[in-house]
Amino acid sequence: MAESTFDVVVVGGGPGGYVCAIRAAQLGFKVACVEKRPALGGTCLNVGCIPSKALLAASEKFEEAAHGLAKFGIKVGGVELDLPGMLAHKDKVVKDNTGGIEFLFKKNKVTWLKGAGTITSGTTVEVEGVGTVTASKAIVIATGSEVTPLPGITIDEKKIVSSTGALELPEVPKRLVVIGGGVIGLELGSVWGRLGAQVTVIEYLDRILPTMDGEISKQSQRIFAKQGMTFKLGAKVTGATVGDAGVALTVEPAAGGAAETIEADVVLVAIGRRAFTQGLGLDTVGVELDNRGRVKIGKHFETNVPGIYAIGDVVEGPMLAHKAEEEGVALAEQLAGQKSHVNHDLVPGVVYTWPEVAAVGKTEEELKAAGIAYRTGKFPFTANGRARAGGNTDGFVKILADATTDTVLGVHLLGPNVSEMIGELVLAMEFSASSEDIARTCHAHPTLSEAVKEAALAVDGRPLHI
Repeated sequence: MAESTFDVVVVGGGPGGYVCAIRAAQLGFKVACVEKRPALGGTCLNVGCIPSKALLAASEKFEEAAHGLAKFGIKVGGVELDLPGMLAHKDKVVKDNTGGIEFLFKKNKVTWLKGAGTITSGTTVEVEGVGTVTASKAIVIATGSEVTPLPGITIDEKKIVSSTGALELPEVPKRLVVIGGGVIGLELGSVWGRLGAQVTVIEYLDRILPTMDGEISKQSQRIFAKQGMTFKLGAKVTGATVGDAGVALTVEPAAGGAAETIEADVVLVAIGRRAFTQGLGLDTVGVELDNRGRVKIGKHFETNVPGIYAIGDVVEGPMLAHKAEEEGVALAEQLAGQKSHVNHDLVPGVVYTWPEVAAVGKTEEELKAAGIAYRTGKFPFTANGRARAGGNTDGFVKILADATTDTVLGVHLLGPNVSEMIGELVLAMEFSASSEDIARTCHAHPTLSEAVKEAALAVDGRPLHI
């Protein structure tokens, strides 16, 4: 290796790491990124966000072609699933995206050090197959997260799979059991359900999407049930027996009670993710972790060891690619002496099922628990002209505003393409907008986003189209 000394060395090439590396390079730093995968992009681009969205998009098209076009006056017959072709589409999307990151590294003169990295001091990283590299300004831990295992359940990525294995199933299972009613489980359950699997979701808590607004969670479950999903809530999986015919799961009520057996061809374990810190040498150099195994940081992403910083899934906060990216940019700019920050209260969350779910800010449950008086404005997509034209009228927009100041405190959307609508609301909240501000903003007609304007009008009790 020609170069062994850099200003900034980023350990991890996922969304937080590669974005931090690029931004630091743009600011004039000499930057290296340590990544052991054969492709850049981390979990998100390789086995997470991007491939799952490719399969979600493809499975939505299959479902529409097979069952959803007649209402538009389009007759279609003989629709067949080409699963290898669908998986090939997913693989191409991944390759194009990861290759794009490699191009951006070359464009910005970021050095990719290919190998596993171990931090040996506040200024040095040992890279497998490369040697020791020095960071004169900062070492950034951006190693992301990994699948949280379920005690007593062994993931073999064949019959009992993680989200990674669920992206590579060679055939559509007749019976798919998803352990976990969160974002990943519902998205991947939707994919295989559209392709013909009978999907059962087992959730330990008493509702799906437990971090979302309660009304959104309840209505989402009703819609997914209409789509064919079966839900077993307040239940826990205590064992699994793998046989030639599939997997036999032992399931008990979370509150205690008699066990039952549920049979499946494939089981997806999707109970969450945990910070990836193993093998990084953090214990040796003395980097402190919290009680959940995440790297402890201060308000400028600094660890307790001078010169070492951390961002993304490996630290506190929602495990979302865009949160990691924002932290990567902010840290790079802070290292350059700028005053960047991340507003962690306004990190949007999206579930890419159909209909989609998107949210930012406080839920009704959180506002009630905090004793904050608020007003609610809701508008259903059944009353939106564009939603009717497109045949996608499930769901609604809900805006929560402070009862005294009218400042928007939270927004929750369930409906078509709401992942593309949430940005307007994040921007509004970033500038402390009131519901009146949104209500008086002209929205093009006919668009789905008119439901946002109407929900804002509804906060003051004056929606126009319902």
